[in-house]
Amino acid sequence: MMDTTYDVIILGAGAAGLSAGIYASRAKLNTLILNEGAVGGQMVLTHEIANYPGVEITNGYALANIMKKQAKHFGCKIKSGVKISNYDFSGDTKVVNLEDGRSFQAKSVILTPGGRPRNLNIPGEDQFKGTGISYCATCDGDFFTDKEVVVVGGGNSALEEAVSLTKYATKVTIVHQFDEFQAFKHAVVEAQANPKIHFIMESELKEFLGNGKLNSVQIRHLPTGKISEMKTDGTFIFIGYLPNTENLKEVVELNNRGEIIVDGEMKTNVPGVFAAGDCIVKKYRQVTTAVADGTIAALSVSDYLRSKN
Repeated sequence: MMDTTYDVIILGAGAAGLSAGIYASRAKLNTLILNEGAVGGQMVLTHEIANYPGVEITNGYALANIMKKQAKHFGCKIKSGVKISNYDFSGDTKVVNLEDGRSFQAKSVILTPGGRPRNLNIPGEDQFKGTGISYCATCDGDFFTDKEVVVVGGGNSALEEAVSLTKYATKVTIVHQFDEFQAFKHAVVEAQANPKIHFIMESELKEFLGNGKLNSVQIRHLPTGKISEMKTDGTFIFIGYLPNTENLKEVVELNNRGEIIVDGEMKTNVPGVFAAGDCIVKKYRQVTTAVADGTIAALSVSDYLRSKN
């Protein structure tokens, strides 16, 4: 049953979605956030946030809760734990259908499904996320000052982040499954020239080990199958990124990596449909950039709705 037509429905309650909810509802737009997972998205996986401007130190869960309270304070409605079955964005009124039979409609939509780092999917990875395993050197590098870390990957992100980590760590060991890197030449040269960076090629991580926090990793040498164990204080995984857009392929235009294509106002190719956060085409994925994207999307929705009146 659809008893209300909202001004905007926001699909996702991560940093981008909550920020869009704050700005849209504060602009007196009738705003609904529909969220499939936990409120906060990737934020809640961050054990400690020390680089959010104006906030000396916090954690992702606390920051997400503050954002949620702010959005609700301005009148934003939030429904979590829902399962979306399909969308109909073809007309002026956008419709979102849930698996439980409920439907919601709005004059506009902001897509903020977020994304996720590509996982290794090996034993111990889920256990030590946030207590030794990270997917963001910019976010967590400072926590490994004067410690030894492992970096997994062989592309541009892996090598560039490995160099970045040498500002903090005493030793950085790159583990890569091939005998050559897939990064640009300048990134390879810079990493190889850094005395703090060491390389283990043609190898892959087999398991993360520890007691309460990560203590070591098992490494398999692929040509021989030999398994060794290396002590480490932390592991950074840079093997790619996956936007949560699998169910949006026939809805809005995506690039070949599954990222939503938007313009500077966060508009998609579908009139009245906007997108923000980790799901869109962008280089940097931080809480602050997601907040900015969500803000822009909400302001753009306000302009869009005014132009329709």
